[in-house]
Amino acid sequence: MSRPSATKRASKRPSEALLDEIHQALKRAFGEVQAPIMDLVAAQTQDPYRILVGTLLSARTKDQTTAAAIGRLFPVAPNPEALERLSIEEIEQLIFPVGFYHAKAQHLKALPKVLRERFGGVIPHTVEELVELPGVGRKTANLVVALAFHLPAICVDTHVHRINNRLGLVKTKTPLETEMALRKLLPERLWMDWNAIFVSFGQTRCKPIGPKCDGCPIGHLCPLYAQRAEER
Repeated sequence: MSRPSATKRASKRPSEALLDEIHQALKRAFGEVQAPIMDLVAAQTQDPYRILVGTLLSARTKDQTTAAAIGRLFPVAPNPEALERLSIEEIEQLIFPVGFYHAKAQHLKALPKVLRERFGGVIPHTVEELVELPGVGRKTANLVVALAFHLPAICVDTHVHRINNRLGLVKTKTPLETEMALRKLLPERLWMDWNAIFVSFGQTRCKPIGPKCDGCPIGHLCPLYAQRAEER
């Protein structure tokens, strides 16, 4: 019996077997890509403070730049108390040139006070609490939950949002809607890997414009691939 077309499959709720097939295919293709900087930081430390601060710095910043900034900041501010003693200008000098370093310095300066007043100086371990911290959005919160506390979390950035919609796994308009849909759709055992493999996939092959469909490891599962094939 022939397999159903990607277009037909897209209209139905994906089966767990299909999700596993996508996961395994992308993991084989992109599993050897160098680990993101925060995965490396988490492997070296179990300190939620350092993982949170490093994740904040890594947003819209190249890994090499983030690593250098972390290397300058943590010896001076190894904990929230030390961070609070720094001025915004001193923090800016330590983290420059990470992306949006002015705003990030302000968030980091405010972080210790919010931690102390709202959470007793302890980094919270839920997404809902983490997003109450300065500069922390849901993507950052989910990453901290996963890396610092080893709890199930789904990080959704533009790549995850775009490609999961492109595949027809979800039909959503915002990253938040995608996160909520994936929480219902994916088995928890796939949550931790989903972001990393789709980010690698989106950066190298499944780009917003001009995706490299030929030779795609999951092209046979993709409605866009099927549509392009029909148009040839």
